[in-house]
This record gives sequence, C-alpha cells and structure tokens, in this order.
Amino acid sequence: MKDANGLYYHPDPTDLQTRVYVREGTNGIEFRLWRSTHPEVWEKHGWLSFAIIEAAAGLYKEEKGHSTPLDLYDANVARALLKDEARKNSKQ
Repeated sequence: MKDANGLYYHPDPTDLQTRVYVREGTNGIEFRLWRSTHPEVWEKHGWLSFAIIEAAAGLYKEEKGHSTPLDLYDANVARALLKDEARKNSKQ
C-alpha cells in the first residue's frame, strides 16, 4: 500500500492502526514505524536500516517467548513492496 508518507504494510493484519513504511536507502532497505494512536513515534524516530533492526533483535533472542523487532520489521515484505513499486513505475 502507499500513501503520502510512502510504501507501507501492516505488520499485524488485524491492527490497521500500525504501519511500517519502507524505502530503499543508501545502505539497503530502511523502515519507519507509524501508529495512529501514538503519532510521536513517527515524529521522534527516523528511518532505521535493516542492519540496526537485526542488531536490536539479537538482544531479544536470549529471552524466549518475547517478540523481537524482526516480528515487526519484515525484510521479505519490504523487498516485495519495493519490487512491485519499481515494476509499476517502469510501466509508466
């Protein structure tokens, strides 16, 4: 999906109040979180590279049963969105 902020997906299809925006940055895919219930998240937190997200997820792996940033930020979904957007743009 796409809006004025860019390409996004819902990390939890049952929660339409949360979006993860994706873009191709200088060092690969970047992510940014938006929540309608917490607009300050968008304002205070910029774009994150997938490398930073993976590093943060490594801190969670020791605690079984807890979600990690990889549950929210999905590189495969991001790649698919970016590829689809590039395909659409090439047809214009």
